[in-house]
Amino acid sequence: MLKNKSFRGILMISSVNFDLKSEEEQNAIIYQFQSFLNSLDFSCQIIVQSRRLNITGYFDKLREFEEKQENELLKIQTTEYRKFIEGMVSGGTIMTKQFFVVVPYSLGEGLNNGGALKINSKVPSFTQETIKRCKEQLMQRMEFVAIGLRRCGLNIVPLTSPEIIELFWGLHHPKEAEFGYYPEIIPELIK
Repeated sequence: MLKNKSFRGILMISSVNFDLKSEEEQNAIIYQFQSFLNSLDFSCQIIVQSRRLNITGYFDKLREFEEKQENELLKIQTTEYRKFIEGMVSGGTIMTKQFFVVVPYSLGEGLNNGGALKINSKVPSFTQETIKRCKEQLMQRMEFVAIGLRRCGLNIVPLTSPEIIELFWGLHHPKEAEFGYYPEIIPELIK
């Protein structure tokens, strides 16, 4: 729930390797996505987050595996594999992409005036019943979006409050997030 008494839900979306699909599969995905977009009667945001991927931990595990390897042929192959990956990484940065859809719902949308609050109108009081109704409406919208995107062959996961906090913290602290550091989430913030 935001300060302006509107609600947001965030869905994390998988990716699909479009180039590996046949032409018929590509056309089907495009058609399904077009149908999904045309079926929406509310706005939503599609966000693509690119972040540098730190794989130093992977290199450490490869070195450790290499040192423990008793078979000489496997040890040589592991060494060559590690050097190959290090060479690829040294040529550029490894990026990871995450995809999100932000689904909105505001209190004014549930009113009889077509969803718009007039400038001088008083915002209805926020009772527990009103909050419950708004959350139900938001969940219905999120499910509608999830069904539409599943038809495109994508997997969808709604983010929980701790996951949303971690996502926002990572957006504002990219260096720490690159190395996998996330502070403890304060339990009082999660309801």
